[in-house]
Amino acid sequence: MAISFDNLRRGKKYVLENYGERFEFQVLDMPEEGAYRVKDLHTLEVFMLHDLIRYGRGKDFDMQEL
Repeated sequence: MAISFDNLRRGKKYVLENYGERFEFQVLDMPEEGAYRVKDLHTLEVFMLHDLIRYGRGKDFDMQEL
């Protein structure tokens, strides 16, 4: 069961699956309401969470806390 974006907390680690891709990330900051700056745990790249879901949510969409 996927958790809501409202339940994301700074410093926690999560895994997101969407359209067959798996992303493991840590929430770094929430600069404004509903926008999350995250860091990929494997590549250490920093980006905004909405970049991962800008093309929609697939049938396999799932987000869990690590």
